Amino acid sequence: ERIREELRGGRNAISAIDAGFKRALSTILDSNITTFIAAAVLFYIGTGPVRGFAVTLGIGIITTVFTAFTLTRLIVAGWVRWKRPQTVPI
Repeated sequence: ERIREELRGGRNAISAIDAGFKRALSTILDSNITTFIAAAVLFYIGTGPVRGFAVTLGIGIITTVFTAFTLTRLIVAGWVRWKRPQTVPI
């Protein structure tokens, strides 16, 4: 969505992708840190299955953050190098 906003703002495809990823970084971190805090509270207050859920949730958050920052950006960068798009499909 951030990339679409940059495209509507008049940027070309490559600069819109770069700016979109940079602007999305803080949003992704904020939401995942908040959820991770909830998982930590569940872990310390809960017992048994609730603790297991908290651990699973924490692992999922770490995986999501890693994927959002590294893998997704690498995949998009590879696509840009391979296709050299003039426009980004919306």
